[in-house]
Amino acid sequence: MATSVQERPPLEAELGARRTAEQAARRRRLHWLDLATSLWSPITVLALTLIPYLIVIESFASTAPVALVLMQRFGLLMVAWFVGLLVWRTVDRKGTGARRLRHDARELTSELSEGLASVHDPGARERLVDLAARVDAAVATGDTTVLEREIRTLSDQATRLVPAFRKQNALAIGIGLAKALAVALLIRTLFIEPFRIPSGSMLPTLQVGDQIFVNKFIYGVRIPYANVVPFSIVRRPERGDVIVFDNPVTGQDYIKRVVGIPGDVIQFRNDGMVYVNGHVLPGTLVQKRVDVWESNDGSPWRLVHADLWTERLGNRQHEILHTDPPRVDQPREDILVPPDSVFVMGDNRDNSTDSRFGLGGPEQKVVFVPYGHIKGKAMIIWLSLSHGGLLSDYLGGTGLRAERFFQQVR
Repeated sequence: MATSVQERPPLEAELGARRTAEQAARRRRLHWLDLATSLWSPITVLALTLIPYLIVIESFASTAPVALVLMQRFGLLMVAWFVGLLVWRTVDRKGTGARRLRHDARELTSELSEGLASVHDPGARERLVDLAARVDAAVATGDTTVLEREIRTLSDQATRLVPAFRKQNALAIGIGLAKALAVALLIRTLFIEPFRIPSGSMLPTLQVGDQIFVNKFIYGVRIPYANVVPFSIVRRPERGDVIVFDNPVTGQDYIKRVVGIPGDVIQFRNDGMVYVNGHVLPGTLVQKRVDVWESNDGSPWRLVHADLWTERLGNRQHEILHTDPPRVDQPREDILVPPDSVFVMGDNRDNSTDSRFGLGGPEQKVVFVPYGHIKGKAMIIWLSLSHGGLLSDYLGGTGLRAERFFQQVR
């Protein structure tokens, strides 16, 4: 009994059976060469390296300084790889054309593999497999003229012999894009989300123009729009965490530092210090009148001056800014943080619209951030387009701050 179309081996298996050992070896070398010279390769390698880096610095805080240096050097290596590829592709026109043809050959073969199941005429199917084998052999020889001709011939025949060949291809592309979008949305919703720092409320910890990654998994999976976190996964927000949240008053995304957790009593006294449960947050003056560059939502940069302090929240130490004289309109009553909520403040203490001042709402009153509005914990700076740095003289003061790349947000 003749073998039915459905029982035939996959196209790749048939092509593999027709290759000589030399052709197979050359195809493998070309495959790895194309991977190494793809512009996506350094980006992919860097993204994959970020995963263990984040795990290490979040789990073992003492390793962060060494890990940061290694990650920054590795990042520079990936940038050099990417730039090198751009230059090489510009200079090596012949090689670029050959890589494009090999890519076209792989795409065409993959499309044909999907469409062969609908070809019920054994003779037509055999002809298509023979033409695909000729494309396969031309890839191994490296003759771009022959390869281009064979690709054109196979494409013409597939369009004629495979039912709805191009329509199937368009549908497959649409399905592939939909899947990729769904995966991206899933990652953004459950695991990690980028966020840009639009203002100076978190100076000096975060500069205007810093781009950060937010860990959306640590506090529990948040149901968007419903503002509900059904259960905690790793832990609840802690004092000192820098969080991104959906402002319960304005609906905008804000980023602030958690100062008070449920049950805490927050006080502001005449000495300008913050008290939590009756104990002052330890602070030390580092430098008087430091230069600080601020901008709001793309407005021109302006130079202001503030005093640089360090402050300790539990076992965490971070830098804050105070203006001289400090603000005098802070709440004077004792503030009790309610259940399932946090009290947040900006590190730029006298220039931050935070829980003390209504979170940007019309009323000057204390406003807490419910757990359900918290999107996640700030992890690292992955890109910084802030004041100063590379090309800042040509971009109105905004430049590439490479020294801030991969810094942990603490």
